[in-house]
Amino acid sequence: MDKKSKPKKVIKPGLPQKERFIAYAKEVEADETGETFDRTITKIVKPKP
Repeated sequence: MDKKSKPKKVIKPGLPQKERFIAYAKEVEADETGETFDRTITKIVKPKP
């Protein structure tokens, strides 16, 4: 495990899927603006010519 990465929190499996999704989104510090997604996806996917 990297020293920089945080240990994953265990999300309770008994929660409904919506609640698990919200808990995971909070864990990875997701936001509603989409800026993080846009920044990440441009690093992963090459733009089409």
